[in-house]
Amino acid sequence: MAENQISIALLGYGTVGSSVYQLLETKAQEISQATGASFAIKKILVRDVNLPRSGAPQEIFTENIEDILDDEAITLVVELIGGLEPAFDHVTSLLEKGKAVVTANKQLLSQQGAYLFRLAEEKGTRLKFEASVAGAIPVIKVLRESMVAAGLTGIFGIVNGTTNYILTEMSRTGARYEDALARAQEWGYAEADPTEDINGKDAAAKMAILASIAFHTPVTLSDVDCSGIETITALDIAYARELGFTVKLLGVARLYDDQINVRVYPALVADGHPVASVSGAYNAVFLTGSSIHEIMLSGPGAGGIETASAVVSDIVSIVTHPQTALSENPIPYRNLDLFPDEEVVSTFYLRLEVQDEPGVLAAVSQVFGQNGVSVESVIQKGRGAHAELVMIFHPVEEKRFMAALAELGQLPVVKGTPRPLRVEGKDHER
Repeated sequence: MAENQISIALLGYGTVGSSVYQLLETKAQEISQATGASFAIKKILVRDVNLPRSGAPQEIFTENIEDILDDEAITLVVELIGGLEPAFDHVTSLLEKGKAVVTANKQLLSQQGAYLFRLAEEKGTRLKFEASVAGAIPVIKVLRESMVAAGLTGIFGIVNGTTNYILTEMSRTGARYEDALARAQEWGYAEADPTEDINGKDAAAKMAILASIAFHTPVTLSDVDCSGIETITALDIAYARELGFTVKLLGVARLYDDQINVRVYPALVADGHPVASVSGAYNAVFLTGSSIHEIMLSGPGAGGIETASAVVSDIVSIVTHPQTALSENPIPYRNLDLFPDEEVVSTFYLRLEVQDEPGVLAAVSQVFGQNGVSVESVIQKGRGAHAELVMIFHPVEEKRFMAALAELGQLPVVKGTPRPLRVEGKDHER
């Protein structure tokens, strides 16, 4: 028999909320044996209690947050509403009451995380958030506990399963972007409105959270420059494969002495890099540090039951480790400046449509040379009156490369818009 009973409330009863309820019900015996406690979901906050729902008894649903705030028996609340409001107001009020909170809300933490962690510390309670990044992969726990002395210098990886599934399908079948997206929606890997996945904002929110923890400094969503996969074509993916690369949407955070740079962008990843082999809706987070060299965590990054497992893990952690500490409420103790994007040294791939006539390559090369950009390799593909130059460059400051691109656009022999992509993992051991 469990020693004590923990009364829980859920905010939201969608895919993840109903999965949390299911896990706590079906795994009750295992959880009780692990924690010495039993759990009862006493209230579930929803927008409309009259809508039909399965799994939980109708009488525990409520539309009123006060029913949870004022119930002293409820000591732990799981927030699964998503978005900034009303989630921020609800979580703030719950922490003010001294209730422990578990959340899967990446938008909330990427914009208001520092404030909420400080509030939890002031009120002597807990804010846990493993499920906010990478689903079932315990990357938050690893960063907060296992990597304390690792001297982390970089985070690199796939933190959005929707885009990884789409790019995998494009690579595997040669499908167009639009067709791969439709397939992702058909299989439930993409929402009806996949905008925040596709444009990189979902990944940017997750990278803000990871960078804040890894480098102990406040990083918000607005600090993360992001671009998505909307312009990636089957041709880009085919050329990448020919050159020994795979296209991925990456989140990248790097430490530059006392500055950090955090971004999300599509990139060519060298086939020899472990991240290149992560396919489908899986996520992977690749960590580098002075003490660890490199470590990769990978697994399912989305899905109701997978995310719910991370939520339940946080619930168990709160019960079995009741004392608060820095590793529990990771309040930033540094305030690092942002390293300018234009000063980052990157390797680039470029697909350039040009007039198919003598002297074109020399004219293009001259523009790059005048801007201090060195070409590593060029492949020319003929396409009727036009041709395509597929180029890989040596590492260069991004401001030099972008200046060269601007000049290229003025050349009469250049047709269309140049299509650059960054290259990552090229020098990784094969």
